Amino acid sequence: MALTKEDIINAVADMSVMEVAELVEAMEEKFGVSAAAAVVAGPAAAGEAAEEQTEFDLVLTGAGEKKVNVIKVVREITGLGLKEAKGAVDGAPATIKEAMSKDDAEAAKKKLEEAGASVELK
Repeated sequence: MALTKEDIINAVADMSVMEVAELVEAMEEKFGVSAAAAVVAGPAAAGEAAEEQTEFDLVLTGAGEKKVNVIKVVREITGLGLKEAKGAVDGAPATIKEAMSKDDAEAAKKKLEEAGASVELK
């Protein structure tokens, strides 16, 4: 017969502190984990996740000297038509794309900088 979670909880509740400590030690050894690391990492990881920005806005701050190349990259990133992309580049500083993932934003920033533009992530 398999033990239920409730049976296990009741058994642990009846143990002394020393017995619980030994149980934890035995579980760490059996499963190759550390209970202390899990307890410490849990709240710290949650705090870091709350502070870390997950969405970025790609802002074109200047077109540079190779405006045609920048317009091509803006069209590639946004899917805008030629006229709209040219308007965005001419209207710099302008937000090119909003709510991008970090990886996508970094890749787009790199492409625009290679084309000669100056770009910020916000």
